[in-house]
Amino acid sequence: MIINPTNFKKTLPLICVVGLLGLLFASCQKITVPPVSNTPSAKLAITQGSPDQPFLDISIDNILVNQAPVEYATSSSYISVAAGPTPVVFMNDGTGKTVLMDTLNLAQNTYYSLFLANTTSKTESFLLTDTLNKPAAGNASLRFINLSPDAPAVDLVVTGGATLVSNRGFKGFSSFAPMAAANGYNLEVHKAGTSTVLATFTNFNMNAGFVYTIWLHGLVAGTTSADKLALDVIDNAAFL
Repeated sequence: MIINPTNFKKTLPLICVVGLLGLLFASCQKITVPPVSNTPSAKLAITQGSPDQPFLDISIDNILVNQAPVEYATSSSYISVAAGPTPVVFMNDGTGKTVLMDTLNLAQNTYYSLFLANTTSKTESFLLTDTLNKPAAGNASLRFINLSPDAPAVDLVVTGGATLVSNRGFKGFSSFAPMAAANGYNLEVHKAGTSTVLATFTNFNMNAGFVYTIWLHGLVAGTTSADKLALDVIDNAAFL
């Protein structure tokens, strides 16, 4: 199996899709499309969500997949990986020591997001299947994930408006759901069932035809800008 090394960025490079997902990929400057292979494959995006890790390297099937050391709160594009049992190893970039080793069971022609989660003393992987369907005209799709290990159960709320997702604890998530596309959304994470704001994401331009993941990460007990509780958006796909 051949995997092109990929960059990890604060915002996930978009997959530009024409027609039904998996049939054809449009040319897009923000994505490096993996080479065509006859090997049954899945698509995997990786996010480093463990707030107190050092810079990391990541290998899949013993092949290094990152071009540069992977920082906290960065995500990769989707890359082609072999379907079936697939070993993934996260390693300390400085020492080469294994941080986490796992074997993923991936289905052919399926999209996944893999998160490194929790803190260094309890590091774990968290795998989600990504159902990337084209939103209806004028809509985007949005899901929510709580990856803060010390946060309480939370709600995702439009500032001054509707509650989008309720009562999600650590590793709790929602399905992708339709949202009216619009500019300037302000989102808040509240302690579940209360008006206590834990994190915000402001001026979010939600584009029609796009599929997003908004995720809570970091630590309630965080003391620096690097590990404090934060809300960010990953752009999973754009249907053009």
